[in-house]
Amino acid sequence: HITHLFRRPTRGRVWKGEAIMQPDAKAIQDAIDKIEIGELQSRYMFAMDWYDADLYAEVFVEDGELIWPGGHCRGKDAIRESRRQVIEFNNRLAAVMDPRTGKPQKLRHFITNRVIRIDGDNARAVAYWVDYHNDNQYRRPYVAAYGHYEDDLVRTAEGWRFTRRRIFNEMEENSPEENPAW
Repeated sequence: HITHLFRRPTRGRVWKGEAIMQPDAKAIQDAIDKIEIGELQSRYMFAMDWYDADLYAEVFVEDGELIWPGGHCRGKDAIRESRRQVIEFNNRLAAVMDPRTGKPQKLRHFITNRVIRIDGDNARAVAYWVDYHNDNQYRRPYVAAYGHYEDDLVRTAEGWRFTRRRIFNEMEENSPEENPAW
């Protein structure tokens, strides 16, 4: 609801018997923060799909933590190195072209259904992710994996960054028993 960005004054200006709606500064800042966090989550996805290990690590704080089905990393250097290993594997896959189509294999990741809670300079976010792949004869995309993220974030001088990102691949492990989006 956009109306939660405004509040009615308890007293003050009145126009034709109606209290004039006043901007709610905290609600507006929360909306801006949620947009910025959504942008961060999207930059993470583009870094993954364009094999940019440096950008991938940049979305974390210096001692950030990444927990994913392939391991557990702490610190930007360890996160960057784990991504480089995945990139090497993906590059080998991408080099395999179907002789009939001449098209390489591709991965594309999407994030959706974001739920974000802001608490000052900290935030918690939960979102679904979907991985499309085209590693078949005709290079047609299909859902290769899906799951959800559980993120802890902090506002820094450079903007919002992940302090911890936990990746759940629900095709490889059980879905949570309780709704993770509080």
